[in-house]
Amino acid sequence: MRNLWSLPSSCLTAVASSSVPRSAIRSQAARTLFSLTKAPTPSPLPPRSTRAFSLTSRLFQHLKATSDEEIMAVNTTDRLAALRSLMKERSVDIYVVPSEDSHASEYIAECDARRTFISGFSGSAGTAVVTLDKAALATDGRYFNQASIQLDENWQLLKTGLQDVPTWQEWTADESAGGKTVGIDPTLISPAVADKLNGDIKKHGGAGLKAVTENLVDLVWGDSRPPRPSEPVFLLGAKYAGKGTTEKLTELRKELDKKKAAAFVVSMLDEIAWLFNLRGNDITYNPVFFSYAIVTKDSATLYVDESKLTDEVKQYLAENDTDIKPYTDLFKDTEVLANAAKTTSESDKPTKYLVSNKASWALKLALGGEKHVDEVRSPIGDAKAIKNETELEGMRKCHIRDGAALIKYFAWLEDQLINKKAELDEVEAADQLEKFRSEQSDFVGLSFDTISSTGPNGAIIHYKPERGACSVIDPNAIYLCDSGAQFYDGTTDVTRTLHFGQPTAAEKKSYTLVLKGNIALDTAVFPKGTSGFALDALARQFLWKYGLDYRHGTGHGVGSFLNVHEGPIGIGTRKAYIDVPLAPGNVLSIEPGYYEDGNYGIRIENLAIVREVKTEHQFGDKPYLGFEHVTMVPYCRKLIDESLLTQEEKDWLNKSNEEIRKNMAGYFDGDQLTTEWLLRETSPF
Repeated sequence: MRNLWSLPSSCLTAVASSSVPRSAIRSQAARTLFSLTKAPTPSPLPPRSTRAFSLTSRLFQHLKATSDEEIMAVNTTDRLAALRSLMKERSVDIYVVPSEDSHASEYIAECDARRTFISGFSGSAGTAVVTLDKAALATDGRYFNQASIQLDENWQLLKTGLQDVPTWQEWTADESAGGKTVGIDPTLISPAVADKLNGDIKKHGGAGLKAVTENLVDLVWGDSRPPRPSEPVFLLGAKYAGKGTTEKLTELRKELDKKKAAAFVVSMLDEIAWLFNLRGNDITYNPVFFSYAIVTKDSATLYVDESKLTDEVKQYLAENDTDIKPYTDLFKDTEVLANAAKTTSESDKPTKYLVSNKASWALKLALGGEKHVDEVRSPIGDAKAIKNETELEGMRKCHIRDGAALIKYFAWLEDQLINKKAELDEVEAADQLEKFRSEQSDFVGLSFDTISSTGPNGAIIHYKPERGACSVIDPNAIYLCDSGAQFYDGTTDVTRTLHFGQPTAAEKKSYTLVLKGNIALDTAVFPKGTSGFALDALARQFLWKYGLDYRHGTGHGVGSFLNVHEGPIGIGTRKAYIDVPLAPGNVLSIEPGYYEDGNYGIRIENLAIVREVKTEHQFGDKPYLGFEHVTMVPYCRKLIDESLLTQEEKDWLNKSNEEIRKNMAGYFDGDQLTTEWLLRETSPF
């Protein structure tokens, strides 16, 4: 899956013209917008999850499907009036509404879509800022056109990344001049961002940033706000987890000792799921559940709605000396910790509590603020990113089963389009892929919404097709499929680009340059301590020689039956990747691409395990590392220009294809169609 964390403002083709007047936008999509903001209620896990619907692309596709009807932006006048009334009651002049939830989740539940509710803008990235007489929405280039359509006349659109356009922080600071107070829900912003914003406000003559403990948008939303999900929580056994909770807690407590800290307050949902070997389904595609945890040197407490826990889970937690408390008790207990820290004798060093650098400002304040809180890169996040042998073997095995489903799908799709002359749209094809995946053992659900894209849609990096309003697959155009699944033994994410007809020379050249970058990174050998930042250029070098590039990261970490995007590692130019070297046991994607706006998109993505490799020498007595790819899906032969490949690259492809054929043994017995497709696509160079 493309790395959303790295996408800059200008990476996508516009779907609708920003020149369309808001008053002339079609009305039918506006009437359905807020029905679209309610995704289907996720089914309980472990049963297989159902496909969720993307708000952004669902609206975009609706716009394209209803081009002859008038659409109007959502009227937010009453909502803004109600919000401003609450602001005045609380002496707040400016109110900030972020996109995030209180756990800094990449994906959020319906009940946390506050920015969408107050602004009408449903894109995944953006911040709303409301003053007593103005309202502004800042978002990046992926969503300029969507925001232009969805925002009504109450809103000013801040196109982040364009020259002379202020960021939302700059706009807020400018508006605060004259002693105005800026308010925000402190659970939705990190301490670092809050501290910088507070400083900027004061530099511009504002009174400062105020923590408003009641979320004012929730008060406006009222009874119509969706309830917080309450899906069942289940145990991930040792067969899949590979390491027990007691062992993980022991390792975490060693980190507390090293940092001379009294406790670690855990707020990231995937970290809690991993630490306690539990999984849930409160957020679509992410097997996590709403919770907090506090781990001290001699206790562990999980804050969760106990009604979600089975007897098996409760027994497991008891066996691992973990107490259970209500989710809502977390802040009450952090205040107890803060008071305990204050009673420490002045002759002693201050009691310190650790929180993740992604934790909320509210959490830091509740624990006593700067004097008693250290914000750190989470030791749980670091440990989770280095998979144990059971998790690594699970990743290998689930990718074989996932590869079998994809190979069967691509053979089926080609047969449908070429031999049977069937007319299939992008969602119908994606449905069939999900069906094939669901037939594999240990399948739970998808790891993200499948990007099934034909022709120019493939150039839209965040494209998601929507049922009844998407393109029919053109057999004479490039087809890009970025998809993944959740299995009990691992998480998959793979992209393949295919052509079912006769590709042009330019398409073959572009594809082969991307493939060469993928091979170069897959075969790289590098000393321990090397970061993903340092490796990024290896994947881009062949495109660069022709003045080409792609505007997204080259790789992201992947969880083990957890989030498909997992920190802190990655490959790309993000500053965070400089600080975290790759280590044996990391699992991450390698996914270079090339996108020609209005024509096609190419991306080739494998998941790979970082492992130690043997080298003839060991300069500086350092071990050397490399990659072991686990994705088992062949590359499109039609799109490869062999004249651009070196013999070493051909040898690599032959070895890879031989490995795929070996691992697929027994999967297609009696399936002549798939067997013939596989043999053709993996024939030697």
